[in-house]
Amino acid sequence: MTHIELGILDLATVSAGGNSAAALSATTRYAQWADSAGLDRFWVAEHHNMPGVASTAPAVLMAHLAARTERIKVGSGGVMLPNHQPLVVAEQFALLEALHPGRVELGLGRAPGTDARTAAALRRARVQERVEDFPEDVLDVLGLFGDPRGSSRVRFLRATPEAAGAPRVWLLGSSLFSARLAGALGLSYSYAHHFGQEDPGAVFAAYRTAFAAGLEEGSVPEGQEPFAMLTTSVVTADTQEEAELLAGPARVMALNLRKGRPEAIVSPETAAEMAAGEEGDFLAAVPATKFVGTPDVVARSVRELATSLEVQAVMLSSTLYDADGSGESRIGSAERFLQHWRA
Repeated sequence: MTHIELGILDLATVSAGGNSAAALSATTRYAQWADSAGLDRFWVAEHHNMPGVASTAPAVLMAHLAARTERIKVGSGGVMLPNHQPLVVAEQFALLEALHPGRVELGLGRAPGTDARTAAALRRARVQERVEDFPEDVLDVLGLFGDPRGSSRVRFLRATPEAAGAPRVWLLGSSLFSARLAGALGLSYSYAHHFGQEDPGAVFAAYRTAFAAGLEEGSVPEGQEPFAMLTTSVVTADTQEEAELLAGPARVMALNLRKGRPEAIVSPETAAEMAAGEEGDFLAAVPATKFVGTPDVVARSVRELATSLEVQAVMLSSTLYDADGSGESRIGSAERFLQHWRA
């Protein structure tokens, strides 16, 4: 069986009845479980002004998680680069790399990770212009880590005085744009299958085609090979019915986001009541968790998809209710999945 790396993407979700401290405590326990279970990476996302997400500053949370784990790679899934100046991002991640050598991954995204008003507050004005600057900003981050392709804006700057190494840089995306850019620059690439609408086969094909062209044209350093990761969402339970119940909060969260009313994660019971009410048809139609069911079926389905796409890694995301800060809901779902993934 071909080895496929396995990781976790977490948003430090805030459950109704809980708070940010409980959410971050749950994420810490989740990362510690992933570390002890032998998973390859644990990433945290960047979102702003959302009642259900406590992961607002990936670099800060990563420092905390890396200090409380032993060997697992910690990363950002991702830092939304248009929200930040490249020098600030590079300095933060160069510092993390110096503190935890060989364990830091910098995933960069092009979306704002929030609403337009909050995006403007994060990065002054020029919201759309900052998004359009993404390719140049990526090159600047690389240049600040010592890559000679950095623009003249950073030629005389460096992210840290004496670097012993640099974090691994990834591009994240839900469209063909970032896939092609990652390929052209020879970077690792992760497709956001958990919410993306593109055919993942077409996305990874575009990535590999751009990578091959970059090697021929010299924009990709010699010796580099494409590295593709599928990020998807799963919920497992002992029965299909229980798994569907646990997946209910994710559907409510997705519906609330679509309606512009983000809220904390509701309980499975509350989600079931909503599904039985006037919003039931909407909830049934909302795409939320990609794989829901018993762990044997879910693990087999994810592996079959990953194998067909010829990716080198899979990352799992799960939106589950957890008001007490224990992290047990996410840990339990992932642990069940892992038992069958490795079988």
